[in-house]
Amino acid sequence: MNLMNRLTNPVNVSSIYLQSENDSFTNGLTDITIVFLWSDNWSFCSGTLDTEVLEDSRFLSWFALLKVPTSSSCTCKETIPWVKSGSLKKGCHVIACGSPFGGLCPDLFMNTISKGIVSNLAGDANALILTDARCLPGTEGGGVFVSKESRSYLVGLIVSPLCWKSDEWIGLTLVCSVHLILKNMPQAGAIQESLIEKSSQLITGSLQAPLTANRKPGSEFYPGVVLIESGQLWGSGVLFHAVSGKVLYSSAPSSPFDIAVVELQEPLVDSVKTQFTTYFHPGEDVLVVDYGALGSSCGPSLTSGILSRVITNQSRPVMLQTTCAVQSGASGGAVVCSATGELLGIVSSNTRDFAAKVTYPHLNFSIPVTVLEPLLRRFAQTGDAAVLKVLDSAEEDVRKIWRLQSLQSKL
Repeated sequence: MNLMNRLTNPVNVSSIYLQSENDSFTNGLTDITIVFLWSDNWSFCSGTLDTEVLEDSRFLSWFALLKVPTSSSCTCKETIPWVKSGSLKKGCHVIACGSPFGGLCPDLFMNTISKGIVSNLAGDANALILTDARCLPGTEGGGVFVSKESRSYLVGLIVSPLCWKSDEWIGLTLVCSVHLILKNMPQAGAIQESLIEKSSQLITGSLQAPLTANRKPGSEFYPGVVLIESGQLWGSGVLFHAVSGKVLYSSAPSSPFDIAVVELQEPLVDSVKTQFTTYFHPGEDVLVVDYGALGSSCGPSLTSGILSRVITNQSRPVMLQTTCAVQSGASGGAVVCSATGELLGIVSSNTRDFAAKVTYPHLNFSIPVTVLEPLLRRFAQTGDAAVLKVLDSAEEDVRKIWRLQSLQSKL
């Protein structure tokens, strides 16, 4: 695997290759090939896949090592503190720093930062990191940082700010562990002994303390989210009542609420009891928990955002909008309150402009739990799935809302 591209001179560029199947970088990425299956049509470059773009994509796993000349006026005397990616947890807050659009007006764009969370992790010692921090083209090579005790630590380098799966932009950024890069520097070829020694010092001097996800006291866990598979397709589901997998109820095609109730094939151990919210607060911090982008490869993914809007009909919430990144396969996943872990809604869909062939993962729609909770309670008590059929007879105004049609003015 091509690992690093060593730049020893601004003009002469020499390349270093790691071809051993036993090196730690290859071992660290072994199960990442399971994450990004060829059959899922993953792409890490935008636009038409012409010959030049395809050629550039071959260098996705290359990293450049630059020697920067110092001067007496340089104020950066200390090495940037960093942390091993193995200490990361899903949900950790991260900050990405890079310079979008390359050399275009660096006075405006240099060191632009964005905030997000760790959405998912893969590989040995979390070699690969997915974050929902929004990054732009040109930020490749920029740093991703985590905070601990009021100090920021470098944890990874941006590899691809834009990721597509089956021609759908998924709204996540691909990051490589900085620890794995430093660990493999001595194996990269004829690197100066002083640099090898420096990389060893950096590795032994890294922060070892584990980092924790951003759950506030009192919110022990988020609702249990499960993967639902049907042939080669999959979706997400929220654990409500662990009954002993056939489909008990599926909303009719004419229903505005796209939802199904499914029995478990096997009992779950240590399942978390879902807590339902009773109030919605536009602007509150929320998470979406689902199996959207990666399926069963790495467990559920988390994306962060806010509850951007609550759409009501006759003063009753009938639709939720969030700014979280939602992809195909996320439908059925959970929208939860970041502060309390309460379930706010069930993900239904993101938005797609079919004319422009563009998907908007950060504009998505969910079914409020206040629509579902009374019916699910009755079902849990009676075991009669017929109580759920009321979802098939929603008012016409509710149907228009979910069809994105304007309602008649009452004036």
